[in-house]
Amino acid sequence: MAEPIQRLLRTERVSEENRVNVFGIRHLSPAGAYHLRAFLEEKQPTAILVEGPNDANDYIVQLTMSGVKPPVALLAYTDELPVRTLIYPFASYSPEYEAFRWAKQHGIHAEFMDLPSTISLSLYEHRKGAIRKAKAEEEEEEVEAEVVQGAEGKNAASDRASYVQLQNKMYEQITELSGEPDYEAYWERYFEHCTSKEAYRESIDHYSIQTRALMQEAEQNLAPEEAAYNEIREAYMRRKIEETIRSGHAPEKIVVVTGAHHASALRPELPSMTDRELEGLPKVRTKITLMPYSYYKLSTYSGYGAGNQAPAYYELFWTCLQQNELWKLPTMYLSKVAAYLREQGTYRSTASVIEGVRLAQALAVMHDGTSPTWRELRDAAIVLMGYGELSVISEALARTDVGTAIGSLPDGVSQTPIQDDLNRELKRLKLEKYKSTVATTLELDLRENRRVKTVEAAFIDLNRSVLLHRLELLGISFVKKQHVSQASASWAENWVLQWSPEAEIEAVESTLKGETIELAAAFVIHEKLQACADIAEASRIIRLACTADLPSLMEQARGVLQELAVDSGNFEQIASAALELSVLIGYGSIRRIATDSLIPLLEQLFLRGSLLLVDVANCNDEAAKTMASAIQTFHSIAQEHYEIVDDQIWLQKLRELSMRDDRNAKLSGLAFAILLERNEVDEARSAQEMSRRLSPGIPADLGAGWFEGLAMRNRYALLSRSFLWEQLDAYIQSLENEQFYRSLVFLRRAFGTFEAREKANIAELMGELWGLGAIATGEALQRPLREEEKEKLDELNDFDFGDL
Repeated sequence: MAEPIQRLLRTERVSEENRVNVFGIRHLSPAGAYHLRAFLEEKQPTAILVEGPNDANDYIVQLTMSGVKPPVALLAYTDELPVRTLIYPFASYSPEYEAFRWAKQHGIHAEFMDLPSTISLSLYEHRKGAIRKAKAEEEEEEVEAEVVQGAEGKNAASDRASYVQLQNKMYEQITELSGEPDYEAYWERYFEHCTSKEAYRESIDHYSIQTRALMQEAEQNLAPEEAAYNEIREAYMRRKIEETIRSGHAPEKIVVVTGAHHASALRPELPSMTDRELEGLPKVRTKITLMPYSYYKLSTYSGYGAGNQAPAYYELFWTCLQQNELWKLPTMYLSKVAAYLREQGTYRSTASVIEGVRLAQALAVMHDGTSPTWRELRDAAIVLMGYGELSVISEALARTDVGTAIGSLPDGVSQTPIQDDLNRELKRLKLEKYKSTVATTLELDLRENRRVKTVEAAFIDLNRSVLLHRLELLGISFVKKQHVSQASASWAENWVLQWSPEAEIEAVESTLKGETIELAAAFVIHEKLQACADIAEASRIIRLACTADLPSLMEQARGVLQELAVDSGNFEQIASAALELSVLIGYGSIRRIATDSLIPLLEQLFLRGSLLLVDVANCNDEAAKTMASAIQTFHSIAQEHYEIVDDQIWLQKLRELSMRDDRNAKLSGLAFAILLERNEVDEARSAQEMSRRLSPGIPADLGAGWFEGLAMRNRYALLSRSFLWEQLDAYIQSLENEQFYRSLVFLRRAFGTFEAREKANIAELMGELWGLGAIATGEALQRPLREEEKEKLDELNDFDFGDL
């Protein structure tokens, strides 16, 4: 070890009076796991105590079962809403996991010795509450300090930030003294690469005592809630050690496996927790389950503070340690990078791997190291395989460093009922292969497949859709629905499936809503119905119940919508609700759900919206934007379900709106466009209305606004009627400069939505009207502007448009 590091960590060894064998570790440390196994072989203990929730002891047997594939995690969660969770993850190279495996192989007693989750989760919530309260007090700038859980609350939030900064500063100091680029490189060089078991344990003991001494005072002053929590934990762990001794295990035959920070605090001379103190601790009801985990979640990139930067790399490290071939690690690492590059179509030669190993070894020698660190291997890969560019090999490095591995648990391992149900459903619907950390697209065709023999196979995509909609309803992030084109929306669905530990946690949390996916989804819809206050939300709930195949709740939602519709006067909400019902009625047969009960409700909503049309069109231009969309929605419903809704009353109200001068001009123009599209207005009437709306006596913003509404519908219906363009041309020619500038705002907005081909048709049409030739005029109007023309347009920047 370098001399500066020796000076920093020099202290006495842990007291020899502590006859219990305490082995300090760092979580997710392959060297820690390797040396721990050697230590256990040397000591041959009769009991192993491991830092972890003491009420999870029943899961140790399952954790070490044949078929368990790390990474996996213990998940503790409260059995009441809101769900609070604590996670204890394990990799194949976790020292804790190896301790349990060794205990099973040798048939000796092993247990967790930390606070039960019932206490940990309660104390965790108290700590969070203290910090939240401190933040609130700090924001309010209150003068008086308030005691929160026995600690000064006023500046607790800022103090905790200062504590974290001090902790980081200590790591930076160690990094600087070691001459390494960062703390992780320091740790790997001086601990992970230490192959001598005596030197490793001595270094860990020194490190534990010195860093604890450096941080203890800061912890007491700057993070008292953290200090109190750690003191409670350590007192409890000392209690468990005493209990193990009293149960008949000789102290020298007990091995305690704990985080290095706590190792020096488990001395026998320190007091352990008393019965009274234990009874006085707050508790909450909790449940525990095992769950698959992923390397990404084990990494620091996910925000896991106890993780490392390269879980997949450390698995490779662990493999080399077990084979006593750590010298092979650089070659294996760079070979994996090269292999991933080749998979992506980027060839790198064996010579590049060899030169990369040499460069990494040279970098290690420059730091007085015996082997390259992960950082040095990455640098060598970037230089020799990426030719100095990280972007070239970033994906290959990510797969080599972090990986996409996700753990698995065999059948029979304890799971919550909803986890079991989800696994059964995934197996039944042949979706198990999608339980991967790699995002995969799944395309569904909801129609019956008549080419297969069984009913289950004929409707497998429909049944998949039901499950995925239920998972989406529960907020389980395994599934994400993608938008599909309107033409195929009735029978096609696209989903992206990507499994993650968060999805597992979300599934566990759903247990409180029901023991199966179906029951939990029904609970969520029932909650939504209880909180529903408007018809738009009620109609969305009907759709959710339909897609989740929950017909009874769909009927309940229909009743709620019918009650709310009686007093509703919001045109946009009515349009939204009617559209939801329209879609459901349209593809109800595909989903094999009866939608007949929705038809009278759609009739009711459509009639109510039609009768409201003219009154709600008395609005400003801002409100007209959403109104125009709602009108188009209503008209699409009228076209789709003309045999159900009252199309004649809708046309009658459109005619009335199109004639009104005291309603929003844009909406009147839109109503007229719909009538024109449906051939409800003849040429003479169209010319008359166009002349009236676009006359010099009409304010320019009203006239141009009306044309903007007219242009919102079928463009070809407009292009095929030359008299409309003659009238528009005459109108523009009649405008004075100021009126022209005002109308230009609306006209440019209207024409801005036209496609290039439609603009070309208009240009050619105007050429014919002017007698200048369609083709020549079309080319002239669509050529790039000359500089003087651009300058003319720039004059618009100086025009006062008022409130337009």
